[in-house]
Amino acid sequence: MAETEAQSRAFADRSRVERNVSYGETPRQSFDLVFPPDPAPGAPLHMFIHGGYWRAGSKEAHTLVAAPVVAAGGIAALVGYDLMPQTRLAEIVGQVRSAARHLAGLAPDLGADLARFTASGHSAGAHLASLLAAEAPGDAGPPATPDLRGILMVSGLYDLSGIPGSFLKDEAKMREEEANDWSPLSGQHVPGPRRIITRGEQETAPFQDQAVSLSDLLERDGQEVELRTERGANHLTIVFHLANPEAPLGRRLYDLVRLS
Repeated sequence: MAETEAQSRAFADRSRVERNVSYGETPRQSFDLVFPPDPAPGAPLHMFIHGGYWRAGSKEAHTLVAAPVVAAGGIAALVGYDLMPQTRLAEIVGQVRSAARHLAGLAPDLGADLARFTASGHSAGAHLASLLAAEAPGDAGPPATPDLRGILMVSGLYDLSGIPGSFLKDEAKMREEEANDWSPLSGQHVPGPRRIITRGEQETAPFQDQAVSLSDLLERDGQEVELRTERGANHLTIVFHLANPEAPLGRRLYDLVRLS
């Protein structure tokens, strides 16, 4: 994690970054924009959602993930959100969806093409990214979110039923009803965006099993889905794979943005 932050600072120092663009009422409800050196009109737009088991993490520590996006000529938005347990999970889901709407509204001013809008997330961020194009049991209806061309979900959890009693019980304090309400494996997934689901080869069983389960669910629903495994990666080092345009996963992010 310290190395992730160090690489993020180094990448930010040599990039054009606009920090803390607000989309909500609290300081963490903001995103950082990272621009390519010479953005072309109609550039792709990509939002990334950091992980931290819903109770930690920051957008600033993940600036490095913008590297494949800007290499593809895209504009990256690194999204922050309020954290558990002070903020309940339903509100966090709502904040990330609000960030997507706000970013879509800014697209013309940024010179971005909203038809080339994609998203990704790591760990808890992958869970939240999945809900940008899914109606969860806790929703009152289909979510009001912009259309996405593709979603890359990295090392996510999609069945939250084990979280309330896990090692996170005193940190995130997730309630059982929250876990039931916001599990993507129990939701209805919006047709349209291509889904790419991946995890590290060295990750523990829940990350492996739930990636397969979500892929199977999407396939049964007739959705376009790609299931991957990143060789040699664990739950934290996979971020370096994602942030490296020359690594297979970073190249996949590059292609997702460039070809959107």
